[in-house]
Amino acid sequence: MVIITHRHVRATAELHGDTAFLERTLTDDFVGIGPLGFMLTKQEWLARHQSGDLKYASFSLDEVKVRVYNDAAILIGRQVQNGTYRGNSIQGQFRITLVFVQQQGQWRLAGLHLSPIGQPPSFTRE
Repeated sequence: MVIITHRHVRATAELHGDTAFLERTLTDDFVGIGPLGFMLTKQEWLARHQSGDLKYASFSLDEVKVRVYNDAAILIGRQVQNGTYRGNSIQGQFRITLVFVQQQGQWRLAGLHLSPIGQPPSFTRE
């Protein structure tokens, strides 16, 4: 499936700061919502890499499930990363939701949302 392949290429692009790939595959109205609720436009998303402020040592997506609805697809998975932003650690595991749309025969990323993965509350553990 194209979306599954796209996810591997996107992870590699984020890891290496491949802004040319990201520029081509993000919609013009892309919005990324970070793990603390902040929102980034396409230009702001790309600028993190272009400035050199964002540096990943590792970046992967796994536990992936994809649902396709005509010209839209939702990918839910786990993002595991280790890196720095402006010298501050951004290591973590996040549940990620990616929203893809098909434009001019290409799948493009229209939005994403990250939520930190924590431990279940103590009252839910046996």
